[in-house]
Amino acid sequence: MSGPAPAGAAPERLDTFPKLCADQAARNGSRPAIREKSFGIWQAWTWADVAAEVRALACGLAALGLKRGDKIAIIGDNRPRLYWTMTAAQAIGAIPVPLYQDSAAEEMAFVVDHAEVRFAMAEDQEQVDKMIEIKSRDDRIEQVVYDDSRGLRHYDHDFLHSFDDVQAAGREYDAAHAGFYEAEVAKGTGADTAIILYTSGTTGNPKGVVLSFDNLIRTAANGIAFDNLRRDEEVMAYLPMAWVGDHLFSFSQSYKAGFCVSCPESSDTVMVDLRELGPTYFFAPPRIFENILTTVMIRMEDAGWIKRHMFHYFMGVAKRCGGDILDGKAVPLADRLLYALGDLAVYGPLRNTLGFSRVRLAYTAGEAIGPEIFKFYRSIGINLKQLYGSTEASVYITMQPDGEILPDTVGRPAPEVEIKIADSGEVLFRSPGVFVEYYRSAEATAATKTSDGWVHTGDAGYLTEQGHLKIIDRAKDVGRLNNGALFAPKYIENKLKFFPEIKEAVAYGHQRDYCAVFVNIDLAAVGSWAERNNIAYASYQELAAHPQVLANIKTHIETVNRDLSEDPKLAGSQIKRFIVLHKELDADDGELTRTRKVRRSFVGDKYKPLVEALYSTLDNTHIETEMTFEDGRKGKIAADLQILDAETYSSAPPLKAAS
Repeated sequence: MSGPAPAGAAPERLDTFPKLCADQAARNGSRPAIREKSFGIWQAWTWADVAAEVRALACGLAALGLKRGDKIAIIGDNRPRLYWTMTAAQAIGAIPVPLYQDSAAEEMAFVVDHAEVRFAMAEDQEQVDKMIEIKSRDDRIEQVVYDDSRGLRHYDHDFLHSFDDVQAAGREYDAAHAGFYEAEVAKGTGADTAIILYTSGTTGNPKGVVLSFDNLIRTAANGIAFDNLRRDEEVMAYLPMAWVGDHLFSFSQSYKAGFCVSCPESSDTVMVDLRELGPTYFFAPPRIFENILTTVMIRMEDAGWIKRHMFHYFMGVAKRCGGDILDGKAVPLADRLLYALGDLAVYGPLRNTLGFSRVRLAYTAGEAIGPEIFKFYRSIGINLKQLYGSTEASVYITMQPDGEILPDTVGRPAPEVEIKIADSGEVLFRSPGVFVEYYRSAEATAATKTSDGWVHTGDAGYLTEQGHLKIIDRAKDVGRLNNGALFAPKYIENKLKFFPEIKEAVAYGHQRDYCAVFVNIDLAAVGSWAERNNIAYASYQELAAHPQVLANIKTHIETVNRDLSEDPKLAGSQIKRFIVLHKELDADDGELTRTRKVRRSFVGDKYKPLVEALYSTLDNTHIETEMTFEDGRKGKIAADLQILDAETYSSAPPLKAAS
């Protein structure tokens, strides 16, 4: 690391992550920067350790031939060495391109080819095998470095290198090339490309979003200031490294604020590790909060009568006044005392079990969260907020200020962000985080970003009188029923997913006579119910078709219809018919993205006979579907599915489309 600047010299601009890393090492060198749990033990590295690790790796990659402007793919779970690879590559002017670790080799091959990747950092044998398969088709990848050597002892490919060997070569290279590392880091500027993050591909092939250091560092700084984040925050890094949310919260903000990030032992131990760590700052997409709530409800149904009764009673108290207490609003003394008792008996132990006892701030984003789920977490004392963002914004578009947290809006414009609503109802924004371009796609860039920096989000929404943004749905998905009623499928789907038994829902209705839905049951929740009720089943398909399961889903749908009937704008889009699908929607089958968002148009095309059956007079139909097994083999699954009617409720007349 370079020494202090001479007296009177202009201070160095900390406008890249390698520079921020060196600065943290100089100012907070003995403080923990990152941890990893391995064999049940948490191992920590200080900022001084990280700076040394990054330096050795950067020099080693340079010795292997990685040059300024080259792309390096990073594939694996959240691991310190993979995060260091990002900084090391940036230090010598290369560009990291993280990939979703659960992607098949064929999916990765598209990104590797499109991003013109020359190098790869792979976590383990599984990811190395994918790189070898890709290299066998296209020789673009020249060198592959791996972190975990288990299973790779007999691999003799000359392009494979262990992380330790690369670092050892890097230390030799550093010693032989005095000043090389400092000179390379100094060449970096805020305008340089920091990373290319590929979108999840909800509507087609993923697009490479080019983000600069200025985009990420300025956005990170604004978020830190907005929420008063400190260097003593504790954060768990468990979301895909290829997702912009993880990159901002687990990497960019950590380097800027100096707080410590912890990597779980594995994806299977996240909840246990979360409880051990006790994060103060937590981020999760809605599906994580939905899954946690499902687990809670399953456990409570398995509990004894006294515990179950106590839980439901105090949750009623929390629903009534918990959110107001968290927001510091006036609450009747009786409710405040009951809530304090509930905190002692229910809410506190529940937060502890979930690992949320020390959470000072939690965020959810990525897609809309059901209002009921959002209220549940705030009611038990977790300061959960929503933000609205995108990869093209370096995350933040809107944020919820303290005291202005509403379940049906996503807050005010984030610092330095401007928002406007187009005549079509689409939300547009402009900010320091606006992406540079879509890599190798000038046409897509021009279609998304205007010449004066406004970005089309593709979402429909409006600003409330209080200045809060309310997102209705994806602009292309918002439609009208034939009777003129507004149809917002995501809103309906999120209301259904509040129920633990419903894992996914896909709603249809645009230019149709009524709203109809596909439903995926949650195997864990419904399986637990089946066990309690002595109901035997041999497969997901058999359980999903059980008459009592169908009856339970029908009850939940009718509950949603009751809620919809009270909303003048959406009352006309109550659910009339539904099908419980015979298989889970799966990313390997193309039905979900790698961030677990439903690919609505793909599902509609794949299951077109079922969609048409929902709008017929049939009460059952046959379907044969191709599916992908865990080992990559493909097969077919056939089923006879029931089509059920749900009761709808009287409501205010539907709002007609503007003439």
